[in-house]
Amino acid sequence: MKEYSKGIYVKFKPEEVEMIHERMKEAGVQNMSAFIRKMVLIGYMIIPEWPELKGVLSLHSRISNNLNQYAKKANETGNIYREDIAELKEMHDEQTKLLRKTLKSIIHLYDVDSKKRN
Repeated sequence: MKEYSKGIYVKFKPEEVEMIHERMKEAGVQNMSAFIRKMVLIGYMIIPEWPELKGVLSLHSRISNNLNQYAKKANETGNIYREDIAELKEMHDEQTKLLRKTLKSIIHLYDVDSKKRN
């Protein structure tokens, strides 16, 4: 976690605060300090939309839910079925593919941004 030890206090007019909140909402950001810091230091904020990332998060949730159900079943019956394991493996493989694709997109954006700043 980053440690910020120096505080700078700035006052805004009420309408300016409203504008900041609107921009944060547009960007999908909830942390005002992070938003203002990014805007001041870099001048812009990239808020990419990755359907693949939403897919990864959805699969992660499904895998976690299924894993909990299988663990409960195994604890109750003392058995776990090959079909259950195969289903988890298939979902995990799909999640891994989506995650790799998303990470490649993030790395590409970072590389493009780094080149713009240099």
